[in-house]
Amino acid sequence: MWISELCPQLAHHADELCVIRSMHTEGSAHGEALLRLHTGQANLVRPSVGAWISYGLGSENENLPAFVTISPPRGHGGVQNYGSAFLPAKHQGTAIGSAEIPIAQAVVSNLDNSRYSRTSQRRQLDLVQSLNRQHLRTLGFDSAVEGLIANYELAYRMQSEVPEVMDTDSESKATQRLYGIGDEPTDNFGRQCLLARKFAERGVRYIQVSTDYTWDHHKQVQEGSIKEAKKVDRPIAGLLHDLRQRGLLEDTLVLWGAEFGRTPMAENGDGRNHHPQAFTVWMAGGGVRGGMTHGATDEFGYAPVESPVHMHDLHATLLHLLGVDHKRLTYRYAGRDFRLTDVYGKVVREILS
Repeated sequence: MWISELCPQLAHHADELCVIRSMHTEGSAHGEALLRLHTGQANLVRPSVGAWISYGLGSENENLPAFVTISPPRGHGGVQNYGSAFLPAKHQGTAIGSAEIPIAQAVVSNLDNSRYSRTSQRRQLDLVQSLNRQHLRTLGFDSAVEGLIANYELAYRMQSEVPEVMDTDSESKATQRLYGIGDEPTDNFGRQCLLARKFAERGVRYIQVSTDYTWDHHKQVQEGSIKEAKKVDRPIAGLLHDLRQRGLLEDTLVLWGAEFGRTPMAENGDGRNHHPQAFTVWMAGGGVRGGMTHGATDEFGYAPVESPVHMHDLHATLLHLLGVDHKRLTYRYAGRDFRLTDVYGKVVREILS
């Protein structure tokens, strides 16, 4: 398996990686391609992948949301990248911080209440919820009000568990070193990856970990790639090692990639442009075959020539690995049945273990 010298730590996990080298999608702009990555569509507001999984599978922990997004960027699709669209509001991703601030400083907004005790909060919430339910009976079915009621209850319960999950400094020194916490330039992304493990360990169904648009190397691609790879190589390898040693990797699917690739030809002398025609993602754990490479491009890396995998195929495969049939996971809205893959997508069975 070919792995760049920019990722020496990740290379130690080659036997766990399933590398797909024939990805392709539509949209040469960040916004369009990111929406296709996160929602399957770019021309209409659609539920995100995490929202679909929350809707289809629910949560394993009543004190935590089913879908968490860690340090999401605000631009290029913004909240749509983790939104619920027409699905009930409770399926929208809960954002932890943003890409613009260090994750060590991130808080869950309005989680703590210093004015009232938990008992007083419960009484206050019971009153508000009784009014909400009375309003719902008057309206009949209303997914927005139902989502509001569910989210109020979840927010109250989150107070008991989220502070402990967010405390990365309580982890052992060995674990912190594994993720590169306390060192630069890995501290911030290392904390994000450690949070992902902690949320997964507690039954959160779908977790996004994001970097900002720092890989957009229209100039100085060599210097930029070296700089950015140093931030993420050790934390990613640490996450895979930590999941495996805790017995979580076989039940946890890790998917790493971006919205598109980069052109094989130079731009601005030493840069690269956006290239949705061919790019690479990798998966690990969760039922995929490790130590394999699927698909191939032409000799220039311009287009797939062997086993092409479209973004819809990736989504279909992702849902399949989580035990969901992408053709049957539907939601009726505005007179038609919608699904993540629309009318497309096929499971890439060659990569299944």
